[in-house]
Amino acid sequence: MNKTWFISGASSGLGFEMAEQLLGNGHRVIATTRRYNSLTGLQRKYGSKLDIVLLDLLEPQSITPAVRGAFRRHGKVDILVSNAEYALSSPAENLTDVQIEQQIATNLTGSVHLIRAALQPFRHQGGGRIVQVSSARGHGFRSGFSLYHATKRGIEAFVESVSEEVAPFAIDFIIAELGDLNTRINANPVRQEPRDAYQDTFSLNSAEYACPESSIDSDVIKTASAIISAAQSSRPPLRLTLASSTDQAMPARLPSLV
Repeated sequence: MNKTWFISGASSGLGFEMAEQLLGNGHRVIATTRRYNSLTGLQRKYGSKLDIVLLDLLEPQSITPAVRGAFRRHGKVDILVSNAEYALSSPAENLTDVQIEQQIATNLTGSVHLIRAALQPFRHQGGGRIVQVSSARGHGFRSGFSLYHATKRGIEAFVESVSEEVAPFAIDFIIAELGDLNTRINANPVRQEPRDAYQDTFSLNSAEYACPESSIDSDVIKTASAIISAAQSSRPPLRLTLASSTDQAMPARLPSLV
């Protein structure tokens, strides 16, 4: 049965791949982006099946109207995918106030606002499902990504609590625990050049994390397909672990968190 999906951060990477797969299989997709032209190619191909919504998570006052408007236009939204994020690479001491605010606003508070905005319409329609894209790194660590890890641990704690609150209303959650997807966001994270004492130490650590561009498409395709499959299953786990066996930062306890 075809469904209506709401996907944030759909202009590139995993969000774009999910939208493309879903549209190709006959589903309707409400895709948010900060740049309308990033999705015009898909709209030319799929027409009214794709509803493009301009949304910037750094503008929290715009999130609820965007979500509620989508429910009104389409009558029902079956699955919401909270996907928008970015990775910031920097020694914590070198972070600027603006960088801290933007990383938290995008990865944590933006997702919180997005999820909250969907709860009332999901309750009114009798249920729904929310997929929160997260990272196995939220349970491990990388030198230089302290703030990114903090946002991922934070959004997972929020989802765990909210999932209990809304279970009586037939609203459930999936936390998609991803490994190091070979996307451009991982290959080229936003970097704050190390300063002062970190100039001779940080560059060697951060350089290890670039992902090869040669295998971008295959990894993202498989991951998007796995998330779509889980989101359409009757009883998915709270945590969907998709990190590869080569992700050495994945702690042994993660598979038990279901």
